[in-house]
Amino acid sequence: MARAAIPGRLTWQPATVATTRAETATARTLVLNVDGWTGHLPGQHIDLRLTAPDGYTAYRSYSISSAPGLDRLEVTVQTVPDGEVSPYLVDVAEPGDQFEIRGPLGGWFVRRPADPRPALLIGGGSGVAPLMSMARAAKTPTRLLYSTRSPSDALFSADLATAGAAGDDRVTVTHVYTRVGPPGWPVPPGRLDADALARVAWPREADAVAFVCGPTGFVETVADLLVDIGHDPANIRTERFGPTGG
Repeated sequence: MARAAIPGRLTWQPATVATTRAETATARTLVLNVDGWTGHLPGQHIDLRLTAPDGYTAYRSYSISSAPGLDRLEVTVQTVPDGEVSPYLVDVAEPGDQFEIRGPLGGWFVRRPADPRPALLIGGGSGVAPLMSMARAAKTPTRLLYSTRSPSDALFSADLATAGAAGDDRVTVTHVYTRVGPPGWPVPPGRLDADALARVAWPREADAVAFVCGPTGFVETVADLLVDIGHDPANIRTERFGPTGG
């Protein structure tokens, strides 16, 4: 997921593309080698900077989609039409290419390992990227509700399809398709509503923490719906994104 990058005091350091993995026709995951990487918390992000041969630089922020503790760092990038950074990362970058990153960044929209509460993760489109890091690192029961236009637009399809396999029920996944569902899908396509949310949300006595990430309108609507069905606003953390120039 891309965000508007915010200048900070962290030091830029080189990152080398190790491998890439296609997620959809317009998104892919880049696996990066970063010497001296100090690790991250699920939900954090990095700034990524490209420098052209003439010295022109452009940078954007991207959520980290890999779990903490891995030797390599993963970011998942969705192409922004006419963007400066995302088209290169999605369509051009290949193993061995190098650019600069700084981070990890962010301390509010994070799932801390010591938090004993169950979690409800709600993502819209590429907003699932930081939630994927949380799901991959889950130590407590976690429910992921993922809203996309169609199955072909869903990121991390292979990983999400195997969630809960081998008897590990820490993470359960529910999909909502807003335009086109898979053949035989039992629920007509439509926007995420209160009924769909209530079927997945933890009961209020569970004192669950909720993380909501996606386009601004989606996030605001979901946050309001969570409050309407009884979630404590203090337990709802949101992160919004929108056009940033890519």
